[in-house]
Amino acid sequence: MTDRSDSNPRSAAGVEALLPPETARACEAAGTAKAARDAASLVVLGVLAGAFIAFGALFMTVAVTGSGDLPWGVARLLAGLAFSLGLILVIAGGAELFTGDCLMIVAAASRRITVAALLRAWGLVYAGNVIGAVATAALVFLAGQHGFAGGAVGRTALSVAAAKAALPTVQLFFLAVLCNVLVCLAVWMALGARSTAGNVLVIVPPVAAFVAAGFEHSIANLYFLPYGLAIKEWAGPGFWAAIGQTAADYPALTVAGALHNVAVATVGNLIGGSLMVGAVYWFVYLRRRS
Repeated sequence: MTDRSDSNPRSAAGVEALLPPETARACEAAGTAKAARDAASLVVLGVLAGAFIAFGALFMTVAVTGSGDLPWGVARLLAGLAFSLGLILVIAGGAELFTGDCLMIVAAASRRITVAALLRAWGLVYAGNVIGAVATAALVFLAGQHGFAGGAVGRTALSVAAAKAALPTVQLFFLAVLCNVLVCLAVWMALGARSTAGNVLVIVPPVAAFVAAGFEHSIANLYFLPYGLAIKEWAGPGFWAAIGQTAADYPALTVAGALHNVAVATVGNLIGGSLMVGAVYWFVYLRRRS
């Protein structure tokens, strides 16, 4: 058996991780394997990932509720640390997330998979993500979680959703591009990590950074926006009395605003992850071999 400490300088230095060229090959192999999965598996794994990201969003909503006295940056950092649960669950649990799967562009650029296979995988995973995130939002609403802390949790959820629905198109697009640069960097580094602990260590900082910076993640928004809409439309009068507001206080939170946000964020995420991370790493490490 080969001693990995001799073959992997990072292992010799005490860090269990692949070197960047090895990570590029692992990314290529992972993309090839994803494209070969049957449709049902991709959809179900997508449902799991949508639910896992929704759990991270739920955790974030609870964590920042009541944090109004904290400095803005500290509260955003707290939000990011809580939200990182979602991608940790996706990576450690082996689910399929559209934003992370933008790195499948590496396998396509290396001609290991066809463009048709790439688009098929993206479409099936995205459909599963939608189902998982929206279904989780429905379950959380039915559980009455928005009424916790005297309605403060629901008020936080409404504020988050309304702010997202009000974002203008150009700003939203670039916030989404930047978001998936960081998400795909987290996934890229996780491909090189050799343990669950290593995965957690490399996932948390970039995910916490994108949330703290206010960037836009399309799949997370498939939880935030439906959950906020459900509260606005169906929360009882007792909830509104508890928070001292009415549904009219959130005029930007509409179905049209939610669909606009998700559509633009999806395009921005796709460009940020596939072109600004996956294509760049392919160009550096794999193009000559291809």
